[in-house]
Amino acid sequence: MDSFDKHILELLQRDCTAPVSEIAEKVGLSTTPCWRRIQAMEKKGVIKARVALADPEQLNVALTVFVMVKTNQHNPEWLGNFATIVQDMPEIMEFYRLSGDIDYLLRIVVPDMKAFDRFYKKLITKADFSDISSSFAMEELKYTTNLPIDYI
Repeated sequence: MDSFDKHILELLQRDCTAPVSEIAEKVGLSTTPCWRRIQAMEKKGVIKARVALADPEQLNVALTVFVMVKTNQHNPEWLGNFATIVQDMPEIMEFYRLSGDIDYLLRIVVPDMKAFDRFYKKLITKADFSDISSSFAMEELKYTTNLPIDYI
């Protein structure tokens, strides 16, 4: 990726609905070469998707909960089962396998504490955990979907 591609990607990460002509003007290209670069980044998988970011408060899912999971089941079958469970629960926005004391981290969004309690009860019946704990986000201090591109 050259400096044109990086600049295009920066702009698209901020607003993927911007017209190609506007992006092209900002990066110093004509429209057709700019469009070709965008298509090439999509084909290579650099651009995975173009999405709309919804406001959690407007969708009544403003409570963010981080769930830390420990298990004594460290085998592919357990992980496959747990991954399937996670995929089927729309409240789970992110799912990570970690190193260290915690095995998995989930980011959950729900309307309120009662909804989280219902979610939690459903989750613990679906898989065998050795420990599970939750932390509630008090305030969002930074949230971005823009990945840094300085490392390319």
